[in-house]
Amino acid sequence: MAKRSLEDRKIARELISRYQANLPTFANFLTSLQDQIGTSPKLAPYIHSLKWRTKSINSLEGKIYRKLDDAKRENETFEINAENLFLKINDLAGLRILHLNTDQLPLIANGLNALFEEELYTLFEQPTARTWDDESRAFLTKLGFKIVNKPSRPSFYTSVHYVIKPSKKTEITCEIQVRTLMEEVWGEVDHLLNYPEKTKFVSCKEQIAALARATSTCSRLVDSIFRSHADLSKPRRKSKSKEPIGDGL
Repeated sequence: MAKRSLEDRKIARELISRYQANLPTFANFLTSLQDQIGTSPKLAPYIHSLKWRTKSINSLEGKIYRKLDDAKRENETFEINAENLFLKINDLAGLRILHLNTDQLPLIANGLNALFEEELYTLFEQPTARTWDDESRAFLTKLGFKIVNKPSRPSFYTSVHYVIKPSKKTEITCEIQVRTLMEEVWGEVDHLLNYPEKTKFVSCKEQIAALARATSTCSRLVDSIFRSHADLSKPRRKSKSKEPIGDGL
Protein backbone atom coordinates (compact mmCIF):
# COMPACT_ATOMS: atom_id res chain seq x y z
CA MET A 1 0.00 0.00 0.00
CA ALA A 2 1.26 3.47 -0.89
CA LYS A 3 2.46 5.76 1.87
CA ARG A 4 -0.42 7.85 3.19
CA SER A 5 -0.42 11.53 3.99
CA LEU A 6 -1.06 12.73 7.54
CA GLU A 7 -4.40 14.16 6.38
CA ASP A 8 -5.52 10.84 4.88
CA ARG A 9 -4.56 8.96 8.04
CA LYS A 10 -6.36 11.49 10.20
CA ILE A 11 -9.55 11.09 8.15
CA ALA A 12 -9.31 7.28 8.33
CA ARG A 13 -8.70 7.28 12.09
CA GLU A 14 -11.70 9.52 12.72
CA LEU A 15 -14.05 7.36 10.62
CA ILE A 16 -12.75 4.08 12.04
CA SER A 17 -13.11 5.41 15.59
CA ARG A 18 -16.72 6.34 14.87
CA TYR A 19 -17.41 2.85 13.52
CA GLN A 20 -15.71 1.08 16.45
CA ALA A 21 -17.78 3.05 18.95
CA ASN A 22 -20.97 1.83 17.25
CA LEU A 23 -20.01 -1.77 16.51
CA PRO A 24 -22.40 -3.17 19.18
CA THR A 25 -25.30 -1.41 17.43
CA PHE A 26 -24.42 -3.01 14.10
CA ALA A 27 -23.93 -6.43 15.71
CA ASN A 28 -27.29 -6.29 17.50
CA PHE A 29 -29.01 -5.14 14.32
CA LEU A 30 -27.56 -8.07 12.36
CA THR A 31 -28.46 -10.59 15.07
CA SER A 32 -32.06 -9.44 15.01
CA LEU A 33 -32.23 -9.30 11.20
CA GLN A 34 -30.82 -12.77 10.57
CA ASP A 35 -33.21 -14.25 13.13
CA GLN A 36 -36.20 -12.54 11.49
CA ILE A 37 -35.17 -13.68 8.01
CA GLY A 38 -34.27 -17.21 9.07
CA THR A 39 -37.58 -17.79 10.85
CA SER A 40 -39.88 -16.00 8.41
CA PRO A 41 -42.42 -18.48 6.97
CA LYS A 42 -42.38 -16.45 3.73
CA LEU A 43 -38.61 -16.76 3.38
CA ALA A 44 -37.33 -19.86 5.20
CA PRO A 45 -38.63 -22.42 2.63
CA TYR A 46 -36.54 -20.82 -0.13
CA ILE A 47 -33.31 -20.13 1.76
CA HIS A 48 -30.44 -22.58 1.68
CA SER A 49 -28.29 -20.70 4.21
CA LEU A 50 -27.45 -17.29 5.66
CA LYS A 51 -24.12 -15.54 6.18
CA TRP A 52 -23.62 -12.29 8.05
CA ARG A 53 -20.81 -10.14 9.35
CA THR A 54 -19.79 -6.68 10.49
CA LYS A 55 -17.04 -5.13 8.38
CA SER A 56 -13.51 -5.66 9.69
CA ILE A 57 -11.41 -2.65 10.63
CA ASN A 58 -8.82 -3.51 7.97
CA SER A 59 -11.50 -3.74 5.27
CA LEU A 60 -12.98 -0.41 6.30
CA GLU A 61 -9.59 1.26 6.32
CA GLY A 62 -8.86 -0.05 2.82
CA LYS A 63 -12.24 1.13 1.56
CA ILE A 64 -11.75 4.63 3.02
CA TYR A 65 -8.36 4.95 1.33
CA ARG A 66 -9.76 3.74 -2.01
CA LYS A 67 -12.56 6.29 -1.81
CA LEU A 68 -10.03 9.00 -0.93
CA ASP A 69 -7.98 8.00 -3.98
CA ASP A 70 -11.11 8.04 -6.19
CA ALA A 71 -12.00 11.55 -4.99
CA LYS A 72 -8.49 12.83 -5.72
CA ARG A 73 -8.39 11.17 -9.13
CA GLU A 74 -11.73 12.73 -10.07
CA ASN A 75 -10.73 16.05 -8.50
CA GLU A 76 -13.78 15.89 -6.22
CA THR A 77 -14.35 16.66 -2.55
CA PHE A 78 -14.21 13.67 -0.20
CA GLU A 79 -17.71 13.80 1.27
CA ILE A 80 -17.61 11.06 3.92
CA ASN A 81 -17.37 12.26 7.51
CA ALA A 82 -18.18 10.96 11.00
CA GLU A 83 -21.75 12.24 10.77
CA ASN A 84 -22.71 10.55 7.49
CA LEU A 85 -20.38 7.51 7.56
CA PHE A 86 -23.15 5.00 8.24
CA LEU A 87 -25.22 6.27 5.32
CA LYS A 88 -22.37 6.73 2.83
CA ILE A 89 -20.85 3.29 3.43
CA ASN A 90 -23.67 0.78 3.37
CA ASP A 91 -21.87 -2.53 3.94
CA LEU A 92 -20.61 -2.00 7.49
CA ALA A 93 -23.24 -4.60 8.34
CA GLY A 94 -23.82 -7.26 5.71
CA LEU A 95 -26.11 -10.26 5.40
CA ARG A 96 -26.14 -12.73 2.52
CA ILE A 97 -29.04 -14.99 1.53
CA LEU A 98 -28.04 -18.07 -0.46
CA HIS A 99 -30.62 -20.05 -2.41
CA LEU A 100 -30.55 -22.92 -4.90
CA ASN A 101 -32.28 -21.79 -8.08
CA THR A 102 -33.30 -18.52 -9.73
CA ASP A 103 -37.02 -19.33 -9.71
CA GLN A 104 -36.87 -18.79 -5.94
CA LEU A 105 -35.72 -15.18 -6.32
CA PRO A 106 -39.19 -13.63 -6.92
CA LEU A 107 -40.48 -15.48 -3.84
CA ILE A 108 -37.53 -14.28 -1.75
CA ALA A 109 -38.06 -10.72 -3.01
CA ASN A 110 -41.73 -10.87 -1.99
CA GLY A 111 -40.79 -12.31 1.39
CA LEU A 112 -38.21 -9.60 2.03
CA ASN A 113 -40.64 -6.83 1.08
CA ALA A 114 -43.22 -8.28 3.48
CA LEU A 115 -40.59 -8.51 6.23
CA PHE A 116 -39.51 -4.91 5.70
CA GLU A 117 -43.11 -3.79 6.18
CA GLU A 118 -43.76 -6.03 9.19
CA GLU A 119 -40.56 -5.12 11.02
CA LEU A 120 -40.64 -1.45 9.99
CA TYR A 121 -37.46 -1.47 7.94
CA THR A 122 -36.98 1.14 5.25
CA LEU A 123 -35.43 0.57 1.84
CA PHE A 124 -32.61 3.11 1.75
CA GLU A 125 -32.39 2.92 -2.03
CA GLN A 126 -33.96 0.99 -4.89
CA PRO A 127 -32.86 -2.67 -4.87
CA THR A 128 -30.09 -3.24 -7.41
CA ALA A 129 -28.59 -6.15 -9.30
CA ARG A 130 -25.19 -6.83 -10.80
CA THR A 131 -24.97 -9.28 -13.66
CA TRP A 132 -22.91 -9.79 -16.79
CA ASP A 133 -25.39 -12.17 -18.43
CA ASP A 134 -27.99 -10.79 -20.87
CA GLU A 135 -30.60 -13.40 -19.96
CA SER A 136 -30.17 -12.70 -16.24
CA ARG A 137 -30.29 -8.95 -16.90
CA ALA A 138 -33.69 -9.26 -18.59
CA PHE A 139 -35.01 -11.49 -15.79
CA LEU A 140 -33.81 -9.16 -13.01
CA THR A 141 -35.07 -6.04 -14.77
CA LYS A 142 -38.51 -7.62 -15.10
CA LEU A 143 -38.51 -8.20 -11.32
CA GLY A 144 -37.91 -4.47 -10.76
CA PHE A 145 -34.21 -4.49 -9.91
CA LYS A 146 -32.06 -1.63 -11.15
CA ILE A 147 -29.05 -2.97 -13.07
CA VAL A 148 -25.93 -1.11 -11.97
CA ASN A 149 -23.08 -2.72 -13.92
CA LYS A 150 -20.39 -0.25 -14.88
CA PRO A 151 -19.18 -0.64 -18.50
CA SER A 152 -15.90 1.01 -17.51
CA ARG A 153 -15.32 -1.69 -14.87
CA PRO A 154 -16.52 -4.97 -16.41
CA SER A 155 -16.96 -7.85 -13.98
CA PHE A 156 -18.48 -11.30 -13.83
CA TYR A 157 -19.93 -10.48 -10.41
CA THR A 158 -23.58 -11.51 -10.05
CA SER A 159 -25.80 -10.64 -7.07
CA VAL A 160 -28.91 -8.80 -5.95
CA HIS A 161 -28.41 -6.03 -3.38
CA TYR A 162 -30.77 -4.38 -0.91
CA VAL A 163 -29.75 -1.54 1.40
CA ILE A 164 -32.07 -1.12 4.39
CA LYS A 165 -32.18 0.93 7.55
CA PRO A 166 -34.30 0.56 10.68
CA SER A 167 -37.08 3.11 10.90
CA LYS A 168 -35.57 4.55 14.05
CA LYS A 169 -33.45 7.52 15.01
CA THR A 170 -30.26 5.47 14.66
CA GLU A 171 -28.86 6.34 11.23
CA ILE A 172 -27.32 3.02 10.22
CA THR A 173 -27.68 0.95 7.08
CA CYS A 174 -27.24 -2.71 6.25
CA GLU A 175 -26.60 -4.41 2.92
CA ILE A 176 -28.47 -7.60 2.08
CA GLN A 177 -27.16 -9.69 -0.81
CA VAL A 178 -29.16 -12.44 -2.48
CA ARG A 179 -27.46 -14.95 -4.76
CA THR A 180 -27.51 -18.61 -5.76
CA LEU A 181 -25.02 -21.12 -4.39
CA MET A 182 -23.38 -21.26 -7.81
CA GLU A 183 -22.96 -17.48 -7.87
CA GLU A 184 -21.50 -17.72 -4.37
CA VAL A 185 -18.82 -20.16 -5.55
CA TRP A 186 -17.61 -17.70 -8.18
CA GLY A 187 -17.93 -14.74 -5.80
CA GLU A 188 -15.81 -16.37 -3.10
CA VAL A 189 -13.03 -17.32 -5.52
CA ASP A 190 -13.03 -13.89 -7.16
CA HIS A 191 -13.03 -12.12 -3.79
CA LEU A 192 -9.97 -14.02 -2.59
CA LEU A 193 -7.99 -13.28 -5.75
CA ASN A 194 -9.31 -9.87 -6.82
CA TYR A 195 -10.09 -7.97 -3.62
CA PRO A 196 -8.93 -5.45 -2.66
CA GLU A 197 -6.24 -5.65 -5.36
CA LYS A 198 -6.93 -7.44 -8.64
CA THR A 199 -4.70 -10.35 -9.56
CA LYS A 200 -1.98 -9.53 -12.04
CA PHE A 201 -1.77 -13.05 -13.43
CA VAL A 202 -3.37 -13.35 -16.87
CA SER A 203 -3.99 -17.08 -16.47
CA CYS A 204 -5.95 -16.49 -13.25
CA LYS A 205 -8.03 -13.76 -14.90
CA GLU A 206 -8.90 -16.12 -17.75
CA GLN A 207 -9.74 -18.96 -15.36
CA ILE A 208 -11.97 -16.71 -13.24
CA ALA A 209 -13.83 -15.68 -16.41
CA ALA A 210 -14.20 -19.34 -17.38
CA LEU A 211 -15.45 -20.15 -13.86
CA ALA A 212 -18.12 -17.44 -14.21
CA ARG A 213 -19.40 -19.06 -17.40
CA ALA A 214 -19.26 -22.52 -15.83
CA THR A 215 -21.18 -21.47 -12.71
CA SER A 216 -23.74 -19.67 -14.89
CA THR A 217 -24.24 -22.89 -16.86
CA CYS A 218 -24.56 -24.84 -13.60
CA SER A 219 -27.21 -22.36 -12.36
CA ARG A 220 -29.20 -22.95 -15.54
CA LEU A 221 -28.86 -26.69 -15.11
CA VAL A 222 -30.12 -26.48 -11.51
CA ASP A 223 -33.06 -24.36 -12.72
CA SER A 224 -33.86 -26.96 -15.40
CA ILE A 225 -33.73 -29.83 -12.88
CA PHE A 226 -36.19 -28.13 -10.53
CA ARG A 227 -38.51 -27.13 -13.38
CA SER A 228 -38.47 -30.68 -14.74
CA HIS A 229 -39.17 -32.09 -11.30
CA ALA A 230 -42.09 -29.68 -10.79
CA ASP A 231 -43.52 -30.54 -14.20
CA LEU A 232 -43.18 -34.30 -13.74
CA SER A 233 -44.70 -34.08 -10.25
CA LYS A 234 -47.95 -32.64 -11.57
CA PRO A 235 -50.85 -35.11 -11.43
CA ARG A 236 -51.57 -36.40 -14.91
CA ARG A 237 -55.04 -36.60 -16.34
CA LYS A 238 -56.03 -40.15 -17.02
CA SER A 239 -57.38 -40.60 -20.50
CA LYS A 240 -60.89 -42.06 -20.65
CA SER A 241 -60.76 -45.73 -21.42
CA LYS A 242 -62.58 -46.75 -24.51
CA GLU A 243 -64.58 -49.92 -24.87
CA PRO A 244 -62.82 -52.38 -27.12
CA ILE A 245 -64.40 -52.61 -30.51
CA GLY A 246 -65.89 -56.06 -30.87
CA ASP A 247 -66.78 -58.06 -33.96
CA GLY A 248 -70.48 -58.21 -33.03
CA LEU A 249 -70.38 -61.84 -32.08
